[in-house]
Amino acid sequence: MSEPLWEPSDERIAAARLTAFIDHVNTELDLAIDGYPALYDWSISERGAFWGAVWNFGGVIAETRGEVTLADADKMPGARFFPDARLNFAENLLRNASAMEPPSTSDGSTRADDDALVFWGEDTVRRRLSHGELYDRVSRLAQALAAMGVGPGDRVAAFLPNMPEAIIGMLAAASLGAAWSSCSPDFGVESVIDRFGQIEPSVLMCADGYRFKGKKIDSLDRVARFLGRLPTIRHVVVAGYLSEPPALADFRKRLALLPDRPEPATATPSGTAPSAAAPQVHALDDLYAAHPGGDIEFAQLPFDHPLYILFSSGTTGKPKCIVHGAGGTLLKHLNEHQLMCDVRPGDRVFYFTTCGWMMWNWLASGLASGATLLLYDGNPVYPSPTVLFDLADAEDVTLFGTSAKFIDALDNLEVDVRSTHDLSSLRTLTSTGSPLAPEGFDFVYEHIKRDLCLSSISGGTDIVGCFVGGNPIGPVWRGEIQARGLGMAVDVFDRDGRSLRGEKGELVCTKPFPSMPVGFWNDPQGTRYRAAYFERYPSVWWHGDFAEITEHGGVIIYGRSDATLNPGGVRIGTAEIYRQVERLPQIEEGLVIGQEWDNDVRIVLFVRLAEGVALDDDLITHIKQQIRAGASPRHVPDVILEVADIPRTKSGKITELAVRDVVHGQPVNNREALANPEALELFADRPELRE
Repeated sequence: MSEPLWEPSDERIAAARLTAFIDHVNTELDLAIDGYPALYDWSISERGAFWGAVWNFGGVIAETRGEVTLADADKMPGARFFPDARLNFAENLLRNASAMEPPSTSDGSTRADDDALVFWGEDTVRRRLSHGELYDRVSRLAQALAAMGVGPGDRVAAFLPNMPEAIIGMLAAASLGAAWSSCSPDFGVESVIDRFGQIEPSVLMCADGYRFKGKKIDSLDRVARFLGRLPTIRHVVVAGYLSEPPALADFRKRLALLPDRPEPATATPSGTAPSAAAPQVHALDDLYAAHPGGDIEFAQLPFDHPLYILFSSGTTGKPKCIVHGAGGTLLKHLNEHQLMCDVRPGDRVFYFTTCGWMMWNWLASGLASGATLLLYDGNPVYPSPTVLFDLADAEDVTLFGTSAKFIDALDNLEVDVRSTHDLSSLRTLTSTGSPLAPEGFDFVYEHIKRDLCLSSISGGTDIVGCFVGGNPIGPVWRGEIQARGLGMAVDVFDRDGRSLRGEKGELVCTKPFPSMPVGFWNDPQGTRYRAAYFERYPSVWWHGDFAEITEHGGVIIYGRSDATLNPGGVRIGTAEIYRQVERLPQIEEGLVIGQEWDNDVRIVLFVRLAEGVALDDDLITHIKQQIRAGASPRHVPDVILEVADIPRTKSGKITELAVRDVVHGQPVNNREALANPEALELFADRPELRE
C-alpha cells in the first residue's frame, strides 16, 4: 500500500520517551541524531555507548557500574557488557517504594501508595497492591526464603497462575541472588519434571489452584505427584487462590505418605544439603506473618549473575534450560519498554500471558520503568470475548499486549471493540506469539482503535526480548513490524551468509547484545549453546525465523525457517499461507506442513472448520483460489484435509514440526510439552496422505 495505516501526531512524538532519549544522547554525547533510522545506526555502530546511555537514561540502580561498558566486543559469543558492574534486579523493580519512604506530596501520600499490581482472575477475583504493599511482601518473603537457606546461585521454582504472588516470589528470590524459573499450572507432571528436574530447585512456590472458564481447578494433586520425583525441593510455599487460607491438611498428609525420593545429586550452592524426605509445606500468609518486613538487603551481584532460567518449548526433546543474566535482562527490557513501546512513569501495562511464557518476564520488568502491571489469569474470552478490553477500560490501560491468534479470534467472532469500549487511555497495542497477518492490522484499526501505535514484535525465550518491534515515533505499515530493535544488529541472510533486502531469508543478529543467554544449564563448555545459535553462520546469531527487511526499514516474519516449505526447491513461509486461510470465515484455523512425496515436497494444509461447515469440493476449490490469488500458485496446497483440533505448545503456538513428524511416522519426543497432545492422533496414518 502507498500510505501507512497510522502515523504519530507531532504532540505524540514530542511526548515520547524515545524522543527524550534522542535528546539525552545528543546532549550528553554531543551527537546530532535525528529520527529512528539514525538512532538505530548509531546504536549498532557504537554499542557500548548506546547501552551505556540506556543504563543512564533508565536510571539503573547499582552498587557500581564500572568504567567499561563492553569488553571483547568482537566476540560472539564471548562479549561482556558492564563486566565490572554490581547490581540487583529486584532493587531496580522496587524503586518506587521502600520501608521508610517519606511523603512526597502535599497530602502526605507517596509514590508507594500508587498501584503496583492489579489482578483480575476472570470475572471472580479482583485485587490490587500498592508499591508499598508489594515492597513489604517481598521483604517478608525474602526473609522467609533466606531462613530456608536460599542464597545466590540457588533456584526457586514456581508452578503458579499469573497472579501477584508470582511477581512477589520472583522479586524475593532475585533480591537474594537466587534464579527464578516458572511454569504455568496447566503444565502436566512430565512437563514439570522435564523442566525443574534439570535445574534442581530447593524451593517451590505454587497456588492451591487456578480458574479457567469459570471452573476451579486444583493444583495440589499435580504438585504432590511431581514432588515425589524432584528430590532437591526442601520447601513448598503455597499461596491461596481458590480459598484463603489454602486448605493444606490433605496436601501435607499426602506428602507425608510419599516414598522416599531419590537422593539428590548435588548440594545447594548456599551449602545446605537437600533432603530426600518429604518437603516442608508453608502457607504463604503464615510466612508473611512470621517475618517483620522492613528494608530489603539487596544482594549486589555481577551483571551476568543468573536471574531467570527459561525453557524452550521442548517439542523436539527435553526443553533447553536457557539461563539469563540480571543486568542484560534489565537493560533489554528498559530499552524495549521505554524506547520501543513508549512506557512512561505512571503508565498501566497489560500483557495477556501465563507464567510459562517469556512475556510474563517481559511484563514484570515494567515496574522498573515506573509502570503499574495489570495481571489477568484465566480464559481471555471468558465470560465474554471482550473481557480483556473491560479490564483495559476499567484500569486505564496504556499498553495492551496480546497475540496474533487473539486478534484473529476476535475477527472471526466479528467483535467490534470500538463500538463498545472507550479505550481513551490506550496508546500502544503489541502483538506477538506468531506473525500478525495484514488482515490483523486492518482489524485492529477498524475494530479496536484508530489512533493507536500497533507494534507487532518478535523475538523469543532465547533472548528474553525482541529482535524487532515498535517505533512510537514512526509510521505503521500494513503487515510490517515497524523496525529492527535498537542495539540489535538484525539482518537477513541467504544460505551463503549474504545480506538481503526486499528478499526472504534467515533472520540473524551479527553483533552481541546484553540479553544473550549466559548459557544453557549443565552446559559448562557451551557446546549446546553454540550449536543452537552459531553453527549455521560462524560468529553470527541464527534465530531460525524466515524473514524479510522491507523498503520502509520494517520487517516481515514468515514463520519458523525450520518449518519452511520447499516444494520444487522454492522456499515458502507457512505464514504466507495462513494469512490467506485466516481470511475465510469457513475456517477457524489451519496448519500447514511439507510432506516428502515422490522425491519432492508437497504442501499439505489441515483446517479446523467453523461450526456447521463441511469440507466439500467447493470449499477446497475456494481455499485454493484464495491462496493462489492472495499469495501465488506455488503456495497452493496439494492436499487439504479437515481435523477437529490443532496441536499447540503451552504458550499457544501451533506445532508444525510435531505434526510433520507424525505424518512421516517419526516419533514426537516430548508430547508433554504440548497443551493438547491428544490432537496429534488426528494426523497419524491418514489414508489421504498415502495417495
